[in-house]
Amino acid sequence: MRYPEILAIAPDPCEFVYDEHFTMLYALGIGCGADPNDLGFVYEHRLQAIPTLGVLMANGSGDFITQGGLDFTRIVHGEQRLTLHRPLPAAGRMITRTRCLSVADKGRDKGALVNIECTASEAASGELFATAVMSLFCRGDGGFGGPAEVEMKLRSTPSRAPDFEMALQTLPQQAALYRLLGDRNPLHIDPEVARAAGFERPILHGLCTYGIACRAIMQACCANDPAKVAHVEARFSAPVYPGEIILTRIWREPDGVAFECLVPERGITVIQNGYCGLR
Repeated sequence: MRYPEILAIAPDPCEFVYDEHFTMLYALGIGCGADPNDLGFVYEHRLQAIPTLGVLMANGSGDFITQGGLDFTRIVHGEQRLTLHRPLPAAGRMITRTRCLSVADKGRDKGALVNIECTASEAASGELFATAVMSLFCRGDGGFGGPAEVEMKLRSTPSRAPDFEMALQTLPQQAALYRLLGDRNPLHIDPEVARAAGFERPILHGLCTYGIACRAIMQACCANDPAKVAHVEARFSAPVYPGEIILTRIWREPDGVAFECLVPERGITVIQNGYCGLR
């Protein structure tokens, strides 16, 4: 890693233009469409954007990998935070600005944590719509002499029984659908690439699981109204295989809900320390 130079990398602002077709494709990519209650996300009549579509707007993030000297072959998407300052329109033209928010040095044998922030503002008005922070766990980049910790803690999951449980089925072709939104990593489509990475078959995108968790929370707590979602944060702890059921466990909290996601078939937790702030 090139530190502290990585903190000064300043990608040019990017334009992110999306239409109703893209908004509906995103909804299909995270499993909407079979339930009549999903109609508002997959039908152009009174179409609404699912809040987690905002994580797709970070166009400049790759500059920190190439210019920051990170070993891209050993990077894992560790955590994701998204704040919705106002509900996303079903179609829009956004200007996105990206910066390296902070880095933490976990040691030469453990790696580094790189936090990248992206803001999305409407091109015409300049109004801020979304702020996303992606935390990359860079397993090959520790030991550069930076700070050991940064102030970006996730909340703990309650120890009591959950207030809601919502099971959502993924499709066997879910990753093939989701990759059409822009993430063409062959890990999610090519069996040989997946096996070389240590997986029995292609895995689902972590941000697809993140979107499915948001769907579960909207159904359980928001009457499927995306305008009620103000913030979503979570840690990715294990991959999902397309076709598996994702069980989201949800706890009421004073200003929102805590959540985690499991794959019951394999008895593993795939999202930990989740929190969704609600309006």
